[in-house]
Amino acid sequence: MKKYLITGLLIWIPLVTTLWVLKFIVDVLDQTLLLLPPEFETKVWLGFHVPGMGVVMALVIVFVTGLLTTNLIGARLVHFWHEVLHRIPVVNSIYSSVKQISDTLFSSTGQAFRKALLVRWPNERMWTIAFLTGKPGGDVAVHLPGDYISVYVPTTPNPTGGYFVIVARKDVIELDMSVDEALKYIISMGVVPPNGKTSARNNGK
Repeated sequence: MKKYLITGLLIWIPLVTTLWVLKFIVDVLDQTLLLLPPEFETKVWLGFHVPGMGVVMALVIVFVTGLLTTNLIGARLVHFWHEVLHRIPVVNSIYSSVKQISDTLFSSTGQAFRKALLVRWPNERMWTIAFLTGKPGGDVAVHLPGDYISVYVPTTPNPTGGYFVIVARKDVIELDMSVDEALKYIISMGVVPPNGKTSARNNGK
């Protein structure tokens, strides 16, 4: 009886969680439909709301924005917009920080979160998985002579929380696994190894 219940839970929990997360994302993006005039909403011209139209609209907005900003005029408008935001108190701090992080994470030439590493944490006798975020800069680099790197040590099972740590490159082991595989390993608390096989428990019992 217990075996069947556990098997059923292992089937339904990932499925229900996935559907719940997808529904949450769709519901949030559907709020972008509020930007449209009422006559353009699907409830008006179809008679009912179509879930997911906000997702389509968000993708179109992002695509069109990227398309327009790739030309000279669009680039100048973006530069002007950045200058305006940088002159507004409080907004300047928030916008600059978020922009710098997004540029670092999504830049095709950046190295942030491109490599999974093995680092000693929380002490020299223990190891955990971390992600490369860059190299120390500014006054921090002045006080750290030598080859150091900045890493992000995520927590388990929620990797969105973690610690920013600066370590010597010689004390770090670069792992031969993708970031996705490393995240799965962290979220599963080590149950799902990078090769995709579930760790044996009680000799398969």
